[in-house]
Amino acid sequence: MSDHIVEVAAAVMLRADGKEFLLAQRPEGKVYAGYWEFPGGKVEPGEHVKAALIRELNEELGITVTACSPWLTRQFTYPHATVRLNFWRVTAWEGEIGITAPLEHSAVDWMACGEAARVSPILPANDPILKALSLPTQMAITMGEIEGVERQLERLEAALDNGLGLIQIRDKSWPDAQRLWFAETVTRLAHGRGALVVVNDSPEIARRVGADGIHLSSESLARCTSRPDFAWVGASCHSAAEIQQAGALNLDYALLGPVLPTPTHPEASGLGWAEFGQRLQGNTLPVFALGGMQAGHLATAQAHGAHGIALMRGW
Repeated sequence: MSDHIVEVAAAVMLRADGKEFLLAQRPEGKVYAGYWEFPGGKVEPGEHVKAALIRELNEELGITVTACSPWLTRQFTYPHATVRLNFWRVTAWEGEIGITAPLEHSAVDWMACGEAARVSPILPANDPILKALSLPTQMAITMGEIEGVERQLERLEAALDNGLGLIQIRDKSWPDAQRLWFAETVTRLAHGRGALVVVNDSPEIARRVGADGIHLSSESLARCTSRPDFAWVGASCHSAAEIQQAGALNLDYALLGPVLPTPTHPEASGLGWAEFGQRLQGNTLPVFALGGMQAGHLATAQAHGAHGIALMRGW
């Protein structure tokens, strides 16, 4: 097989509430006929990925895309070809699937994010994508050291009741016993409402409290040579090289920032959205925007290629 890489535009089509995505079944006569995949197709020479995505969805599903944004890129080698899958999230379109034009697929079906797909077989290149789609788009980072434990837990309970799905327990300056107690309390509250919990830089605490995973600081990421043995592992990054390293370790997500000035460092201007998007070029895993984030920044972050936003004060 040659070293040629086939560029593919792949659409992660999401319902308006972001809770379901579309899979399509490859028709008879094509390689991997009967397998399920994300709709899309080859990028023609000289064609931009976005243009290819819009064209392919019009041809395959009979719709006109009106809102889409880059998400992540994965490379996979099949026996017949090596493909680079450029995944874009598609959040708005005109027309009804398969109504205004005949479907090129054998079937299409909507899947619930975070649940096992009810169709099979699914193309093997898509396994990491299905996991990434179960990752909430907002991460709350604890700051009990600054705000105080009682107020922090009150806010966390309220946020969890309002749908918060991912918490990073930070608060690293506390004595071990206090940090352990706080992590136990937060994990119990979160798991009682179906939310994920990762613990910053402490595999020991994460295991003791039954957290879902760990979050590596950039310093820990630099020392890491293999993926830690947890269901969920992420890392703080400040450069494209660190994001690439996180991807090479097959981590599940990364944080990149600071994007905007923060109360802690108001004198620092941050990366800005343009530079943030530039550093995400070719990222192989979901990336959260960090630094000065508020809930209202989610759409802007996603327009620049982010999976979501990570907040310390704004959740």
